[in-house]
Amino acid sequence: MSGIRQTPTSFPVIVDAMTTATTHPVTYAVTLVTALVAHHVADHWIQTGTQAERKQDPGLAGTWAAARHVLTYTATLSAILALVAWRTGITYDPRRAALAALITAITHFIVDRGYSLKWIADHCGKGGFVRLGNRETAPAGTGAYALDQGWHLGWLLIATLILA
Repeated sequence: MSGIRQTPTSFPVIVDAMTTATTHPVTYAVTLVTALVAHHVADHWIQTGTQAERKQDPGLAGTWAAARHVLTYTATLSAILALVAWRTGITYDPRRAALAALITAITHFIVDRGYSLKWIADHCGKGGFVRLGNRETAPAGTGAYALDQGWHLGWLLIATLILA
């Protein structure tokens, strides 16, 4: 339904422009909030203990643990976004959805291998911060955990800008 309609205040409003102007920011907001919630579900509840403990191990064993985590993470993120989109009537372009999922998966894998996070931190002036805390006694209270989560959330922001 396009055209001009009268509002209760008698000001003409172009329906298509109004719809576009209000739905895109709402779609983005819903997408971002959904992705942030899905991130925490996937990264903390769906990730197995074995994946969490071994994804930073050297060699093939660590690589496979990280790959399994990223696979379940990406599937969880995608499923939750699809569920909320279905329930709210949001539609996503499949190509943009695939690109957003790929960006999230690749960037998640890169940092979750551990040595990459330390390298990035060292080259961004955060080398001391990344080494704060004890991963064995308080893994969620370390500088590495804080930088890991910041990295993931930053890339989620970018991915949702692409998606929505």
